[in-house]
Amino acid sequence: MWPSQLHKKPYVTPQSTIAPFKLTVQASECGQVDCTRSRHLYQISRFPSAESVLRIWKSLKLAHLQRLSNMEVSYGAPPESVQKKFALPVDSEHKATEFRLFSVAAPHMRAFHLSWVSFFACFVSTFAAPPLLPIIRDDLDLTATDIGNAGIAAVSGAAFARVAMGTACDLFGPRLASSALTLITAPAVYCTAIANSPASFILVRFFTGFSLATFVSTQFWMSSLFSSKVVGTANGVAGGWGNLGGGATQLIMPLVFDLIHNIGATKFTAWRIAFFIPALFQTLSAYGIFFLGQDLPDGNYSQLHKSGDKHKDNFSQVFYHAITNYRGWILALTYGYCFGVELTIDNIIAQYFYDRFNVNLHTAGIIAASFGLANLFSRPAGGILSDIMSKRYGMRGRLWALWIFQTLGGIFCIFLGKVGSLGVSIAVMIIFSVFVQAACGLTFGIVPFVSRRSLGIVSGMTGGGGNVGAVLTQVIFFRGSRYSTETGITLMGIMIICCSLVIMSIYFPQWGGMFCGPSSKVTTEEDYYMSEWNSAEKERGIHMASMKFSENSRSERGRRVESAPTPINGTPTTQTLSSALEFVKRKEHAEKITIKPIKEYAHTTSTSICPSKLEIDIASIPKSLIIYTNKFFIAKPKFLAILGD
Repeated sequence: MWPSQLHKKPYVTPQSTIAPFKLTVQASECGQVDCTRSRHLYQISRFPSAESVLRIWKSLKLAHLQRLSNMEVSYGAPPESVQKKFALPVDSEHKATEFRLFSVAAPHMRAFHLSWVSFFACFVSTFAAPPLLPIIRDDLDLTATDIGNAGIAAVSGAAFARVAMGTACDLFGPRLASSALTLITAPAVYCTAIANSPASFILVRFFTGFSLATFVSTQFWMSSLFSSKVVGTANGVAGGWGNLGGGATQLIMPLVFDLIHNIGATKFTAWRIAFFIPALFQTLSAYGIFFLGQDLPDGNYSQLHKSGDKHKDNFSQVFYHAITNYRGWILALTYGYCFGVELTIDNIIAQYFYDRFNVNLHTAGIIAASFGLANLFSRPAGGILSDIMSKRYGMRGRLWALWIFQTLGGIFCIFLGKVGSLGVSIAVMIIFSVFVQAACGLTFGIVPFVSRRSLGIVSGMTGGGGNVGAVLTQVIFFRGSRYSTETGITLMGIMIICCSLVIMSIYFPQWGGMFCGPSSKVTTEEDYYMSEWNSAEKERGIHMASMKFSENSRSERGRRVESAPTPINGTPTTQTLSSALEFVKRKEHAEKITIKPIKEYAHTTSTSICPSKLEIDIASIPKSLIIYTNKFFIAKPKFLAILGD
């Protein structure tokens, strides 16, 4: 019955005639706990509460305490035959600790490839119109204001859709959320072919733009499948290759248009037929995610909810902890002026080169494509750099890298608006694209650490900030004739530099910020992530995913910077342990509770405490004993809670 058929309520079969026994506690990586005594099985639910532990202990104590001379407690993994196997090495959350780009192994790398392909398809659909605008403009009699409004519409809807997508990912999982949105928005792409007025053209671009919210599910999915050591790389490559669609569509759509036109269709008919290609691609990607993807390493949300391996979270609490974390808002602002700028350039750059340098439509498309195609390496490079800086300098290295690259992106954006030569403009544009896109990858190297409980909404807020930045930039600088396009690009660069300054205010008490080290109050990773859970939730054990994440995120301390020290004998979660002890105190009516290191009562064959096997002399422990293991309440099994004197 290991581990799939655990009883929801613990049961005990005491037999007072049985000789002194050994109590063995084994905890699997996925959280099930087995308690065996001789031939009798004691079972408790996943991540047991203090009440569950107490009931089992009381039953054992009443039946056997008088005759009990010693007890052996072992903490170990389940038998090898029941451990889940993965193609990639994993951590305690079953997140992959390696990123193998050319693997398609399920579930980690398969989900990676499905997510970026789907996001790529949505990007192609959303920006399929700009490279064909000179033709569409003549067919629908679009004015400069109409074109500006259509560009704004394409990115404005996704600003709210991304926040909603983050919520959907938290509650229903990235697989269902991504496939549903991709499929729902596909009809808008088909309907572009029948647009017959400026208003209808703006509407279809608006609804098509909602598909860009799949970026949030992509980043959430990667953060759920890859550990902190490689999450920046996974997020950077998935996001970068998805964004690659913005450049690829600059090549694809003119080629498709020319092919259809050469077959015999008129120009005004050819551009309409061309939109069926991205629409079909988007539809197929939605089905691929739904049927081939998997939400988490251990299964889909629906399966895990039914089995009890994943608890349904309280939306109000998830939302509250997301919007009250100022780090999420700062990253949303800065992302508005890296990814938001990228969206703006995707909308204007082809027409900019077409009008300013008098190149033909096909040449303008190739030049514009070079900006988006830089995502092939630039955004992934940002994610990889974020992970490299983390290994060496911790979170502070991630923050410094983001600020430097985003500031340099702003400087080259200013240069792009100033130069008047075609060749120099192309060169500066490519350099600008590398820095601004790398800043996007660097941003989502930080996002997964802002909040474990509210990761989806924080990702949605940040992603939505990118769309809001794109809308504001286009409204202020590229709508109507207030500024020339080259002047608008220059002013946009100044905005990038100014907005990047707020990165300096991001501070993690356990790791520090750009200019300050970690808090002097000895804040640990467990303190930071456990603060999102109240005592009642901790007693139910639904916080354990955050507990595992906090342990795995210690790599953010880096090698070169002084970070929050690990308390002696492990890193116990004081708030969690205290709440559990208070619960036991009320149940036992104890007047006094003390916490002592386990070595005071342990007898081992070595000089150090072995976390896998301990001999505890019950006679030396006053009155009652409650043991909290790694799978119960604290990060390391080296503390005892003593009731009474």
